[in-house]
Amino acid sequence: MHNHHHVNNGMNHEFVQAGLVLFFIIFILLYVLAVIKNNKHRHQWPSYKTLYWILGVLCSAVSMIGLLAEKAHVSFIAHMTSHLLLGMLAPLFIVLASPVTLFLRSLSVAKARLLTSLLKKKIMHIFLDPLVAAILNIGGLWLLYTTDLYMLMHQYIWLFIFIHLHLFLAGYLFTTAILSIDPVIPKNHFWYRSLVLVMALGSHGILSKYIYGHPPEGVPQKQAESGSMLMYYGGDLVDIVLIFLLCLQWYNASRPRQYPVSQ
Repeated sequence: MHNHHHVNNGMNHEFVQAGLVLFFIIFILLYVLAVIKNNKHRHQWPSYKTLYWILGVLCSAVSMIGLLAEKAHVSFIAHMTSHLLLGMLAPLFIVLASPVTLFLRSLSVAKARLLTSLLKKKIMHIFLDPLVAAILNIGGLWLLYTTDLYMLMHQYIWLFIFIHLHLFLAGYLFTTAILSIDPVIPKNHFWYRSLVLVMALGSHGILSKYIYGHPPEGVPQKQAESGSMLMYYGGDLVDIVLIFLLCLQWYNASRPRQYPVSQ
């Protein structure tokens, strides 16, 4: 694989890395401060949700900073590991942390109403439609790995940042649309969400097989084979969790409610 002289050209590499570290620390602190504010006036926020948030931010940080991020520029296997962390595992942890609910509970009534009204805008309903979110998520991956975008990403810092930002946001939108954990998130019918999930999983699997036989430009065949297998089986592990959580929601929503027997 070519050693692309992308991210360091024209920019101070240490400055970029330090900025990313600060960015991720701020994200953790914002959530923790929201938890503290919530706990002062409302019921205690579940500690496991705080853990989910921290894990999600750490997965994102590992994919962008440090040894794995450096190796991802010259190793397709390392890149695919970053892809799984940033585009699948981090969004899952972030969604499970219910950040929208937490921030609504930590805001004043006026600000919470304003945020809720923004989330109910038609444009938000469009982006949070499972099918639209799936197209943004899986469609973006097809563009990345079947065009020159993968090669160009390693040559231009702005494109590198944009693609990684899209990778996370598209993964977050898709996971949010499928699970709809936060109460203000539109809840589509379970049949619809399940159908879109199956289609997305199939498209993700087909793409990984395509990469196996048609590596992106600059990627050696052996690395493409190993990276595509990691994408296929690693993605399946995260998908199993998604399927389980969606089925659990469906079961809880459809089972008969138990009412107390009047004496």
